[in-house]
Amino acid sequence: MKNSNIVLLGMFVSMTATAEDGGGLSAGFDYSSGKYGNAESTIILYVPVTGKYITDNLTLSLTVPYISITGPGGIVRGMGRIGMTGAGGSGGMGGGMASAGAGAAKTTNSGLGDITASADYTIFSTDTSNVNLVSGIKFGTADENKGLGTGRNDYSVQIDGYRGMNETALFATLGYKIYGSPPGVDFNNVPYGTIGASWQLDSGKTVGGMFEAAKSPSGGVAGRRELSAYVTHMIAPGTRISANILKGFSDASPDIGVGILVSHIY
Repeated sequence: MKNSNIVLLGMFVSMTATAEDGGGLSAGFDYSSGKYGNAESTIILYVPVTGKYITDNLTLSLTVPYISITGPGGIVRGMGRIGMTGAGGSGGMGGGMASAGAGAAKTTNSGLGDITASADYTIFSTDTSNVNLVSGIKFGTADENKGLGTGRNDYSVQIDGYRGMNETALFATLGYKIYGSPPGVDFNNVPYGTIGASWQLDSGKTVGGMFEAAKSPSGGVAGRRELSAYVTHMIAPGTRISANILKGFSDASPDIGVGILVSHIY
């Protein structure tokens, strides 16, 4: 889900220099609204809980989400992203939504979302730079009959790069996603990318912004384009709270989104 990736991004960038072997746990919520080519808006509430295991150069992550979608019937979610994993990257696995078309009935469906897992390996690291290789799986656990997902697994691989310069950090992601296609639908595999920057205001607060883009897996559907900003603040040793706002610039992206996440690294 878009916003949870952004707030996890802010936490990762601010923790890069201090992370040690151990684990982590995060929880929060994303709220987004967009028309996705329909006459009426679709509202999505996404509540992820993520656990991490960190050892040496490897980070393993598992996200179990709750999702609620209110909007025109026939909207296909299930293009959600694996969650932020790499050195400043967003894990951007999304490809947008397929529209039901004008006149569809508005419904609300909720339940377990698509469980995601990722492995993040640092292949290059210095005091100021990181390059990470990230692989991910989105399991088709969301109920496709409710329109919460496609019911199929998706697979991804990406390279994340991070470069720190005093209080400023630059980061980028370049990835490729293999979509699982449900019956009657033929999704294409797509590239995606992210570029952004962050600024450390003091020892406990970081602000940043990034632009994300992805080619659409569906022919005739616009690709995803989004601009977002975030702030993260340390509220206790190892514990941070982060918030973000997102603006979409295509029918594949929400018109607006907000998110809040609390994360603890131990």
